[in-house]
Amino acid sequence: MNKNSVSERAAAEAAVPSEKNAVGTYAAVKRAMDVFFSVIALILLCIPMLLISLLIRIDARDKAIFTQKRVGRDEKVFECYKFRTMKREAPRYCAKKDLADADAFITRTGRFLRKTSLDELPQLWNVLKGDMSFIGPRPLIREEVSVHEMRRACGVYRVRPGISGYAQINGRDMISDERKVELDKYYLDHFSFALDVRILFGTVLKVLKKQDIHQGALEAPDK
Repeated sequence: MNKNSVSERAAAEAAVPSEKNAVGTYAAVKRAMDVFFSVIALILLCIPMLLISLLIRIDARDKAIFTQKRVGRDEKVFECYKFRTMKREAPRYCAKKDLADADAFITRTGRFLRKTSLDELPQLWNVLKGDMSFIGPRPLIREEVSVHEMRRACGVYRVRPGISGYAQINGRDMISDERKVELDKYYLDHFSFALDVRILFGTVLKVLKKQDIHQGALEAPDK
């Protein structure tokens, strides 16, 4: 399915009022849970996160945390936090899959963090701040213009982006952008606690089995 067909179908569905698109009620409950569990997680994981930061500083000889501008709810741009997994000279605004020798930029510690998805832990702060949720469509860098257009047509930006999402348990970077947007739209249409729990457990299984390791956007110093 091409980009145009995804956008046209989404626009047609958005024109028809549907209870599936009513995200307001659960969104309030979801936000309360995000705040509660992000605080608990930050307290419990503060020591492991400090140790990871130390290893990164030794390995990469750079700041342990890097920030990157991502597009969030209502298309507002925010600073997304991650543990540094790549060398300082890595290109900043492109996806790992788009660079032929991307692995050459990944540090030894970074390889482990990416395989275990521990590089995402600093996003707990994004969740607490309200930039993100535990579960939701993954936030994109601003340069992914064509995907933003498809997401906009589908109404995906009505919800907060997440640390993990429906597309992440259904192929992650192994599927096309069009398919990712279809999965994001499915998440919006079926926005519920039950689906969030399903995605949460699916994410844990993916990480434990080391399946569909994420590519991510490359890292470079803040500018």
